[in-house]
Amino acid sequence: MARLERKSLSNRVVGGLRAGDRDVIYWDRELRGFGVRVYPNGVKTYLVQARGPRGSKRMTVGRHGTISADEARRLGTGLLARIRAGEEPGAGAGTGPTVADLAERYLREHVEVRCKPATVTGYRQVIGKHILPPLGKVALSALDREQVAELHYRLRKTPVAANDAVGTLSRMLNWAEAWGLVPAGSNPCGFVTRYRTRRPERFLTEEEFRRLGQALDDLEAEGRLGVHAAAAIRLLMLTGCRSGEVLGLRWEDVALERNEVRLRESKTGPRVVPLSPAAARVLAGVPRLAGNPWVIAGRKPGERLMQLAYYWYSVRERAGLDDVRLHDLRHSFASRALALGEDLAMIGKLLGHQKIQTTARYAHLARDSVKEAATLVADSIAGDIMP
Repeated sequence: MARLERKSLSNRVVGGLRAGDRDVIYWDRELRGFGVRVYPNGVKTYLVQARGPRGSKRMTVGRHGTISADEARRLGTGLLARIRAGEEPGAGAGTGPTVADLAERYLREHVEVRCKPATVTGYRQVIGKHILPPLGKVALSALDREQVAELHYRLRKTPVAANDAVGTLSRMLNWAEAWGLVPAGSNPCGFVTRYRTRRPERFLTEEEFRRLGQALDDLEAEGRLGVHAAAAIRLLMLTGCRSGEVLGLRWEDVALERNEVRLRESKTGPRVVPLSPAAARVLAGVPRLAGNPWVIAGRKPGERLMQLAYYWYSVRERAGLDDVRLHDLRHSFASRALALGEDLAMIGKLLGHQKIQTTARYAHLARDSVKEAATLVADSIAGDIMP
């Protein structure tokens, strides 16, 4: 609980308040129920608290530096009267631009300028689905960590979505600081402890790869899987590429004579992917459609296939591998490379990683491979020296 102290709150007094190692609320000596909360990071937020017919209610008025003490007192007086009368004042009673205003500018001036189309779509989905409904009308000057914590808690049943929502909001507020919309160091998202998420890892065995290969052959022979979708899935297994990289491949970027393809839209930027003879045969067997520049052509003339999920569900069901995701094919490519003796540095190059930390997630597989090799060698020697 915050420690309560009484002072007459003015800009000079609030500006002189020092942060401690915990939240402190200083209540105004003149206006009962009006105060300022000082956070450990130095952020100061005006608030009101009063008891109405439905019990005690506390609300944020605005952030010091964005509004003055006198303006906060004026707004707080009105809020206190409404709370005591039993009204429900809307969240975010502060002044100035709202979270929705910031979201619009963040998408327009940052995301759409700096990010790839798929990333832009992802940001729009997170903001539109999770952030704007509860917080869109809240003034930036009134947004506090209680509201952010409530947003996070509301999504607790989907922890990845909860963490993404708070992370996106935090990035928005960092830009709000850069644009001078809120004071520096005022981002309330840092107080929220993210939910622990467990990244699922699934690595296919040799027998499971065979089942997938057979399922692809069968569905294609039955006419239930088109040649382009089948080729895309085979390329994912044979190259370790991401699905978006394969779907975005153009014929002009395929160099079968050099056994390589150039990826224009890789997650880590343009890169060249070497083709094994098997992968080259898959590409050589893909029919080229007149007027269509895409390797993995879609149903509409001149367009590419936009997603593989629908086709993948049929393939994995036929193979009896309902728990395998498309991205697990990439993990399995890395796993097989490690089993064949490639080191993490080479795996990173094959997968197009820029940072060794990204490839380090496969380190435990490397240790397993070393243990298996040590066992094989020791067992071989043991046969010679042990009775």
